[in-house]
Amino acid sequence: MGVSLSRIISVLSVSWIPFFALAQQGGVLTGPARVLDGDTFVITDVRVRSHGIDAPEKDQPCTTPSGATLQCGAEVTREVTRRYQGQMLRCEVIEQDRYGRSVAKCYDTDGVDVGRTLVRDGLAYAFRRYSMDYDLDEKAAFVAGVGLHGVTADRPAAFRRAARAEAKPVPAPPAGGCVIKGNINGKGERIYHVPGQRDYDRTAINTAKGERWFCDAAAARAAGWRAARR
Repeated sequence: MGVSLSRIISVLSVSWIPFFALAQQGGVLTGPARVLDGDTFVITDVRVRSHGIDAPEKDQPCTTPSGATLQCGAEVTREVTRRYQGQMLRCEVIEQDRYGRSVAKCYDTDGVDVGRTLVRDGLAYAFRRYSMDYDLDEKAAFVAGVGLHGVTADRPAAFRRAARAEAKPVPAPPAGGCVIKGNINGKGERIYHVPGQRDYDRTAINTAKGERWFCDAAAARAAGWRAARR
């Protein structure tokens, strides 16, 4: 594609470490890592989500300063794989998440915090919703413009939300051709969307919470809904 995230990030060389016997004891997982994506490993057959960081999804794109589209999620996964696949990691489990993964802080054989390294090198963001451990590391990466901070990209959480919204089936309008969607957003604002607007297709109508369909914009305004801005 002509542009690679590896040209933006500072690539660190790592030495190969052979596989060792696996060990798991007292909330600690130790073993060679199998990389699933930028923030998830498998250690001793256990899926481990790195605590306090959030890396791009595998299919997440970004835009370079020149305007080129780059598959940042795939690039990040490749770089994390290059660095850590097969490397011995020691992961201290903090909790289980709702997907059944062990959320843990992982360290390499030199005792270096893997999550901190990934954030400092711009391969992941600090996941401040869950931890402020890497807040300053991300700020330093931002100032330096390394990795993801050298391109334009959505936060992974925002990318996931948008993907889920687009995947939701859009209910068919009621009979009679009333296709204007009267939606109530998270702030309680009543907003109507007409066909052709940006958010029309991904806006779902839940009549159980007071949302409704309208036949024309005048009727929506009369009922207290305002027009969507886009």
